[in-house]
Amino acid sequence: MSDHKISLDHSTVSLMRRLLREGVRPYLGMVLAAVACMAISAGATATYAWLMDPIINKIFVARKAEYLWPLAATIIATFAAKSVADYGEAVLLSRVGLKVIADMQNRLFSRLMDLDVAFFHLHQTGKLMSRMTNDVNSMRFAVSNALTGAGKDASSVIFLVALMFYQDWVLASLTFFVFPIAILPIARLGRRMRKVTANTQEQNGLFSTYLNQAIQGIRVVKAYGMEDYERAKVGGLVDTLHQLTYKAARVRSASSPIMEMLGGIAITVVIVYGGSQVIASADTNPDRAGAFFSFITALMLAYKPMKALASLNTNLQEGLAAAARCFEVIDTRPTISDPPGALPLVVREGGVRFEGVFFTYDGVKAALDGIDLSVPGGRTVALVGPSGAGKTTILNLLPRYFDVTDGRVTIDGQDIRGVSIASLRAKIGLVSQDIVLFDDTIRANIAYGRFGATDDEIEAAARAAAAHDFIMGLPGGYDTVVGERGLNLSGGQRQRLAIARAMLKNAPILLLDEATSALDTESERQVQAALEHLMKGRTTIVIAHRLSTVVDADLIHVMDRGRVVESGSHSELLAQGGLYARLHALQFADDPAAPARGGPY
Repeated sequence: MSDHKISLDHSTVSLMRRLLREGVRPYLGMVLAAVACMAISAGATATYAWLMDPIINKIFVARKAEYLWPLAATIIATFAAKSVADYGEAVLLSRVGLKVIADMQNRLFSRLMDLDVAFFHLHQTGKLMSRMTNDVNSMRFAVSNALTGAGKDASSVIFLVALMFYQDWVLASLTFFVFPIAILPIARLGRRMRKVTANTQEQNGLFSTYLNQAIQGIRVVKAYGMEDYERAKVGGLVDTLHQLTYKAARVRSASSPIMEMLGGIAITVVIVYGGSQVIASADTNPDRAGAFFSFITALMLAYKPMKALASLNTNLQEGLAAAARCFEVIDTRPTISDPPGALPLVVREGGVRFEGVFFTYDGVKAALDGIDLSVPGGRTVALVGPSGAGKTTILNLLPRYFDVTDGRVTIDGQDIRGVSIASLRAKIGLVSQDIVLFDDTIRANIAYGRFGATDDEIEAAARAAAAHDFIMGLPGGYDTVVGERGLNLSGGQRQRLAIARAMLKNAPILLLDEATSALDTESERQVQAALEHLMKGRTTIVIAHRLSTVVDADLIHVMDRGRVVESGSHSELLAQGGLYARLHALQFADDPAAPARGGPY
């Protein structure tokens, strides 16, 4: 199962156009103000070079004192204008760059929240986190560098080159004859930089994944003495990242020597040709010296922005490689969505049916093989069977985490693919053995069941889940922060908070996935009591490996290899002598009295 992807044009022009349109365009006013500041700064830079003409000719050659103070005032005014313009440009571009980052991170996270569960099965968490952080930050440099390069540096070059042609068009033509030679190698460097950057970002994502796995699983790592293995695995990846980063640094640095060499050639041409012209016209045209100094000053001032423009492509490709990866996620469309004109689900009795359902996760092996299964409204139905029989798949299909490959699933006769997803999931509560709690307060974790619930409603749900007493025994009560994944609480406490969350949601259909399998005897007793309260009046589907917990279920479906092979009550299934009876015999071979002890189901 895959998500829909829109074909993405990875060309530099297309990516840059999209980045500017979607990222920068909303802040066009600030960009235009920054461009105005750039123009003022560029004009001031060109004025520096132009001032060399009257300074040399009027002050040092002609020695006219009346020009001294006007020129001094002009220089001060020019520096002041450039300083203010540079500050305005820097502040405005920083603002735009940071806003582009914030907008892109919001868009990425919003898209991730829209995507199907299958997408997260296919993509490692670390790589997705890398796109939210590393890639988006690289994009900021692409935006800032593009705006600065295309604006400030380009406008400075334009003003200065115009001055150079004004002073001596022949000398200017000779000077710039050599620079087109740099276009081909610099373009090749840009392509290499895009490739290296894409590989580096991919490895950064893998690095985040490895770190996350090692830290989350630190108890297992230490229990099995695998510290050296984890060091070697991460160390190898660090070495790979070092090599890629070093290669990127070499590629990035290559444009500077090219421009240095060409700049040296251009300056040599100016000095040799221009100097000979000044010497030859010393008697006939004494103002020639001032024009020459103005020209060479303009050339020297133009050298830095021209060098920056030359390196712009390699820097830009880094950001565009990151932009391409971000746009890939943004352009991914969920495969599971509301059909046109979807109506809200209306639950009357809460009866659930699976009719001829086929399903496969990988397109090859069937997880469900033409299953027919009925869950009467308001009743408790258990799904039992060996691992891999398809029990969890049943629970995944009901809230449409995945869609059936063939057949249909109905609730009170309504095909769940024909109703809105929001209304479907609002009618389903879930409690599983893998409890997910967020690093937030107990109050916030319970309130996840129904956004906007009052404190009284949250406390009532906690009481119903037998959680209120232990919560009040904590230092902060309901404002106690549970820690990452709820690690500050015991397993039984976490499970009761999950039940309280489901209580607060008050959904008519309840899914219980091994809700007590990981608990000790005392915790299990407390959780079972809370589950009995939660299940009253609801359609409940239970997955359980311990058959003692489902002997009181209204109906038990026995699954094997994606099919329902037996159905009936506990006593009926035992009497059949089939798979259920064999599983029962295996579990209670050493405890004949166990079947008499019913659980909450």
